[in-house]
Amino acid sequence: MKNENEKQNGNLNGVIALTPLAVFIGLYLVTGIVTGDFYKVPITVAFLVASVYAVIVSRGRPLRHRIDTFSRGASTPQMMLMIWIFVLAGAFASSAKAMGAIDATVNLTLTLLPPQMLMAGLFVAACFVSLSIGTSVGTIVALTPIAAGVADQTGTSVPLLTAVVVGGSFFGDNLSFISDTTIAATQTQGCRLSDKFRVNIYIVMPAAIAVLAAYLVMGRAVATEPPVQAIHLLKVLPYLVVLVCAVAGMNVMAVLTLGLLLAGAIGIADGSYDLFGWFGVIGDGILGMGELIIITMMAGGLLETIRQQGGIDLIIRLLTRRVSGKRGAELAIAALVTLVNLCTANNTVAILTVGGIAKQIGDRYGVDNRRCASLLDTFSCAAQGIIPYGAQILMAAGLAKLSPLALLPHLYYPFAIGAAALIAILTRYPRRYA
Repeated sequence: MKNENEKQNGNLNGVIALTPLAVFIGLYLVTGIVTGDFYKVPITVAFLVASVYAVIVSRGRPLRHRIDTFSRGASTPQMMLMIWIFVLAGAFASSAKAMGAIDATVNLTLTLLPPQMLMAGLFVAACFVSLSIGTSVGTIVALTPIAAGVADQTGTSVPLLTAVVVGGSFFGDNLSFISDTTIAATQTQGCRLSDKFRVNIYIVMPAAIAVLAAYLVMGRAVATEPPVQAIHLLKVLPYLVVLVCAVAGMNVMAVLTLGLLLAGAIGIADGSYDLFGWFGVIGDGILGMGELIIITMMAGGLLETIRQQGGIDLIIRLLTRRVSGKRGAELAIAALVTLVNLCTANNTVAILTVGGIAKQIGDRYGVDNRRCASLLDTFSCAAQGIIPYGAQILMAAGLAKLSPLALLPHLYYPFAIGAAALIAILTRYPRRYA
């Protein structure tokens, strides 16, 4: 009887712990849908209200301890690293734009690629870069300004071309040998990187090919004119250096710092700005990332408060209590990592959170650990690729000066790999691993 009462109390606390997410969704998403204006309630305000509410409903501890929990979640090493990336990305993007790097890169792109290949070319470039560097954020930082510039010059939808880059960035996030999601998935399931890759490629490659074919068809409608400006190859150099260094495996912060210094040196040398003008441009770029930094910190604090109060544990318990058979086990694992990813807005954290439980479920029902690792990674990337408050979409929207929600209808690849992984579970594909 005592255990039953404790279980009921735990479930009640878990439900209460999850209510801040309902507050956030209601205030931001539902209000935007009802009013038709997603700027009606700024996302920072929605997070602020939900965060204050989360601290208030965290019962059983003094207010100071609840605030400490929120602050701890907002300042984890992973959160701080993301914030530093935001700062450097803003500084680099602003410096490169001010000295004409975007215009020069767009002119070069329009010259080299046939009009009908622009969308497909951007997608392939994003896939290759992300597969090489193992990070979707780094790929988005490097390619989003180029995509937005191409869209402006061709009259193509900026959200569409930005979403092309975001989708391609998750190709490598999901498959790369050096991606943190791949490492987390294989380590929690006890399998080799190469084994997980072989299973993963069977599942997502058909989706990638289908999306590429769609972009080839859609690209036929893109109308371009030859660039009238001269192509300044020197101004393209910062982006080329960033891409090459990233592909070579250099740390993303080191890559952005090198790109920032190179853009500043070229801009000062050609008279785009002087030293103090460059400093001003850097400051503007950093300030432009202010909203993303605030959102990142508040989201981290909010989700740590929810986790501390048992909200994520409740989700896990509810999804695993009626598992039966391999297909059911795989569906439970997919649902677990997807829901936790929606709660944490971080696919690596989601995999680490449910990895141990996924391993237990897989072992109990005979799911191949290579397949389990692949499903964990694929569903987490699919979820991360469509949430408007995830770092990748926030970064892309910030660089392209869009609302995060404007990208959602165009995120074909994340939706495609989610659908492909679900079909793989239902049809037991590929058979040799199922």
